[in-house]
Amino acid sequence: MPAAPAPADAAAAVPTTLGGQLRHHVPDFLHGAAYLLGFNALRAGIDLLLKRGVDDLGARRFEDVSRVGLWVAASVVVAVVVRVRSRVVMFNAGRDIEYDLRNALLAKLHTLGPSFFRRMSAGEVMSRSTNDLAQIRLLFGFGVLNVINTALAFASALAVMIGLSPRLTLASLVVYPPLILITRSFSKALFVRTRAGQDALGVLSERVQANVAGVRVVRSFALEEPETKTFSVVNVDYVEKSLALARLRGMMMPIAGLLGTTGTLVVFWYGGRLVVTHQISPGSFVAFLSALARLAWPTMALGFMLAIVQRGRASYARLAEIFTVTPEVVDGPLPAPEGVRGALRVQDLRFGHGDRLVLDGVSFEVPAGCSLAVVGRTGSGKTTLASLLPRLLPTPKGAIFLDGHDVCDLPLETVRHAIGYAQQDAFLFSTTVRRNVGFAIDFEHARGAGDGPDSPEAKALIEHALEEAFVLDEVRGFPDGLDTVVGERGVQLSGGQRQRVALARALLREPPILVLDDPLSAVDAKTEAAILTAIERQARARTVVLVTHRVAAASRCDRVIVLEQGKIVEQGTHAELLAEGGLYARFAEEQAVANEMDALAHTALEELPLAPTSTSPPRPASAGEVSA
Repeated sequence: MPAAPAPADAAAAVPTTLGGQLRHHVPDFLHGAAYLLGFNALRAGIDLLLKRGVDDLGARRFEDVSRVGLWVAASVVVAVVVRVRSRVVMFNAGRDIEYDLRNALLAKLHTLGPSFFRRMSAGEVMSRSTNDLAQIRLLFGFGVLNVINTALAFASALAVMIGLSPRLTLASLVVYPPLILITRSFSKALFVRTRAGQDALGVLSERVQANVAGVRVVRSFALEEPETKTFSVVNVDYVEKSLALARLRGMMMPIAGLLGTTGTLVVFWYGGRLVVTHQISPGSFVAFLSALARLAWPTMALGFMLAIVQRGRASYARLAEIFTVTPEVVDGPLPAPEGVRGALRVQDLRFGHGDRLVLDGVSFEVPAGCSLAVVGRTGSGKTTLASLLPRLLPTPKGAIFLDGHDVCDLPLETVRHAIGYAQQDAFLFSTTVRRNVGFAIDFEHARGAGDGPDSPEAKALIEHALEEAFVLDEVRGFPDGLDTVVGERGVQLSGGQRQRVALARALLREPPILVLDDPLSAVDAKTEAAILTAIERQARARTVVLVTHRVAAASRCDRVIVLEQGKIVEQGTHAELLAEGGLYARFAEEQAVANEMDALAHTALEELPLAPTSTSPPRPASAGEVSA
């Protein structure tokens, strides 16, 4: 079961830009920077202690050398503790940022409509919410720590070096101008190749997700080999882009190391001359080398740190494609009403996908506590209408009213709590039957309200909902009963079982309005009758909108509307529409004939003689029989 999302107000308060996250975590970074400042100050002190110790050793002041050695040892111990603490603080800040952005990303995804998910696949979303967020964690943790530490290391080391010998300092820095130019030239290429690698990883993740989700389809069509070849093409593309990035990073590190080593050679050559000519003391030279050594790692790792920064930037650019999307459906300006009676009115509803008009001027009214059947051929707009009622699609303003309020003016939470929607394509989470049905109970418990789905009260409610959906006995017959894991998207259940478990989930909520999108499409006649009886019981306590293509189901509702090419062509009671002899009456006649044909076929099968039960081997056919 997926975890309950972060509260909307908390998710909205999380900044979703790199600069915003830096500002949001300024106290953490200042805390870590203070430790790094102390660490580099201790290292500078150690350099100066080395100068004093070597000079004392040259002057044979052995007691002073011993005291200096103790101070150096103590300083090293304190420096190690401070350094470890700085890494803990900085890395925790990076993980906090990853946590915040992950919550913000989930909250954002919950606001996005179908058009977004048509453009970006589930595999691509998963790649961005895992790999890209991990790169941002590295950017704000390891990256920020090393950027701050490098700046402080350069400042403290240069302060010591200039104090010891300004001329030797200038000589040691002769390699830095070309290093800066080379680093700048690599920067853009790093960003471009990193972005290409992340995009390729997204495509690879999408392919893996599609093959895992559709593994049964692949096997049933014996398409393992073609799918493997297609995956190999995507995999090779990702490897090539990753290797291109690795080659670039591999070039940067040796170049930076070569320049750093060249600087060290210059210091040894020129510094040795200064010592020989007594322009600096041996202690100053050793201290200078110690300070210079502190610049060796930042210099050699400059390319690596730049790669971390550019990978973080590229990953954020991919996440920004989600964060910057404008949601199609947003909260309305009105406050939530105190209660919802369940009266529903649709007025001149027009809705389309692109240039194709799906619903054209649909109008009807369902008083609170009444039931309405929506009937029509496949493609007539029934499912689109059902999705627009709870605003799962961008409902046009001034078209759908709940208790007289335009649903576009109400908070989304109010609308969706008031309108329970059981979709035709039932989606089940990869968890137990109990937790799938008790999803709303589990969610409220996660928010700190009410008991969880394993409490005795919740168990009774879940079993009652399963019984209403006419699937309780089948679930009890599973190996683990209600605790049976249904698999990814409910793959372990039959189509009818999935549909009825999803229906039980909708019934458990007991909303004022219940919208059922063809809940009988995958069940047999006996199960259909039982479910219709349960729906009739539900209709006595709430408003029910039943989307169906079966006249037998529509006849149980107070009124019926018939959709054809997005328009209402007939409406009235079941008896009135039969008397009119229109499209609804033709549906009834066609389904009655189909039912009679099914009954005749069933009877004919029952009257067929049973096959002989003898276990003797069959008689070989004669030549005449074979030719016949």
